[in-house]
Amino acid sequence: MPTPHISAVEGAFAPTVLMPGDPKRAARIANNFLDDATLVTDVRSMTGFTGTWKGTPISVMPSGMGVPSAAIYATELIREYGVTRFIRVGTAGVYQPDIALREIVAAETAVTNSNLPAMIGAPEALAASAILLAAARATAETSGVALRTGPVFTSDVFYEPDTSAQDMHAANGVLCVEMETAALYAIAAVEGVDALTLMTMTDHLVTGEHLSSDDRQQGVDEMIELALDTAARAVS
Repeated sequence: MPTPHISAVEGAFAPTVLMPGDPKRAARIANNFLDDATLVTDVRSMTGFTGTWKGTPISVMPSGMGVPSAAIYATELIREYGVTRFIRVGTAGVYQPDIALREIVAAETAVTNSNLPAMIGAPEALAASAILLAAARATAETSGVALRTGPVFTSDVFYEPDTSAQDMHAANGVLCVEMETAALYAIAAVEGVDALTLMTMTDHLVTGEHLSSDDRQQGVDEMIELALDTAARAVS
């Protein structure tokens, strides 16, 4: 049934949801990748769609930006629409000098400065679904896509006052920084569903490099196709 943030009818979402942050990216996925995509919700211009990818039912729903927004949408999709698998498809800033722009990272674990995981009783170790992570690795191998896996940092602060957080996490082997994964992994653990984050590296916080708009879109599209194939493999 509709929620305060999602207007879809019962059964409108597939069990698997791709979750970009940006509503425009959700529309791009629906229009350029999914077959027979149908708009199922557009509350606050957060457009969600359901279609198929190579015969597998897939929905796409934006999370918005940051832990609180992602937590709202993930929780409502699980509790009211029966979603059991999430693949976040996002972008991130690079922490490690040996990671190049346009590389794709799968978040094996997440560390965070957000209080949300503790507040909802999530386990201290926030980890990706073993099933989805294995599917992503297998898919990347068969498709020839280089996939880096490891820990990521989910921050509640976009404009950090200094580089202390980056320096600490980089020294601990954290690959990159973004703003939603810890929420998704915490909620998935508490609610008993599967979640995985895949991200394209678009901004290099070590070298100061950034992808152009065209390169950003091309790199994100490659990651989205990997996510869709991963979803199809996980349910086959």
